[in-house]
Amino acid sequence: MEAKKKVVIIGSAYPLRGGLSNFNERLAEEFLASNYDVSIYTFSLQYPAFLFPGKTQLNTEAYKGNVDIEVIINSINPINWIKVGLRLKNLKPDLIIIKFWIPFMSPCFGTILRIAGLNNKTTRITIIDNIIPHEKRPFDHVLIRYFTRSIDGFITMSRNVLEQISVFDKVKPRLFSPHPIYDNFGAVLSRDEAIEILQLDSKKKYILFFGFIRDYKGLDILLSAMTDDRIKNRGIVLIVAGEFYCDSKDYTNFIIDNNLQDFVIMRTDFIPDGEVNRYFSVCDVVVQPYKSATQSGVTQIAYHFNKPMIITNVGGLEEFVPDGKVGLVVNPDPAEVADAIVKFYDDDLSIEFCRNIESEKLRFSWSNFLKNIENLQSQIVQK
Repeated sequence: MEAKKKVVIIGSAYPLRGGLSNFNERLAEEFLASNYDVSIYTFSLQYPAFLFPGKTQLNTEAYKGNVDIEVIINSINPINWIKVGLRLKNLKPDLIIIKFWIPFMSPCFGTILRIAGLNNKTTRITIIDNIIPHEKRPFDHVLIRYFTRSIDGFITMSRNVLEQISVFDKVKPRLFSPHPIYDNFGAVLSRDEAIEILQLDSKKKYILFFGFIRDYKGLDILLSAMTDDRIKNRGIVLIVAGEFYCDSKDYTNFIIDNNLQDFVIMRTDFIPDGEVNRYFSVCDVVVQPYKSATQSGVTQIAYHFNKPMIITNVGGLEEFVPDGKVGLVVNPDPAEVADAIVKFYDDDLSIEFCRNIESEKLRFSWSNFLKNIENLQSQIVQK
């Protein structure tokens, strides 16, 4: 009987919370379903407290998955990096996968991978969210280059990021594979059920801004759009569901100064995985007014819950939301966002968009994503 191929995913996972953990755990489950031997090496320390913008890095819910998760990596301890690298060198997995999202992790990841690769057996692949960060800091390029030199191949979930890799590497194999759909946030609820759970007014229409709140995600643009009298007169209410990862003062002051308290509901504690379906089930449309972006996990949650989207034409978002088919694409401008919200309701686009979503989301399967990983590994091994 042929031995199972061994895969180690390095990065965020339970008990850490958030989209990175959701992605790594869901990918690991797909490997398990495809008869791989898979485990995740996650962080005992992901960020020092002074660098973490949220309230807590830890998940308060019980782990419900089937993956072997080892809490083993300290992101700021070089001795730990060496120990983990040596452990992986001796373990000799067929494949190591690292989800890369921020230059801060480059010394940790790059050192572990360099040591692990000394066994001349393990293929090292990175799945890159952003290679050039939204929020730039000194030495970003130096750190990123250190990381990319430890990698055998690259997968990006945005064509824009695929092109940016050439800034750091022009030779190693790479491919684009769209972000798969997040199908691990529970079942779709009826609108009435979600209304009751969230204690909302059933007579209102709800639009949703979801996820960690950072300045580049454009919540200020959406709040400005909400001052439009056309939106107010149609009984449209914005739900902001997600924790602030930036200063909340300007946003809350804007709501008060513009008398938006009756038109904006702020649910700005972290939304546990088990409650995500409530917010997507209650809304008519998901609005992502980003000022810059590559791809977005929120888009893939919206697809799972069959929700149309209004997005801005920045970065790679348009690759995932065809304009006029499953959503509306506009410039990151308050007036254009307001026009799109009004158009969505006045032209009754929900039924058409929801119907198109059913077919469009088929291209975002986890099985296709796994096949692309396997294809990239084959390219690397055959070189």
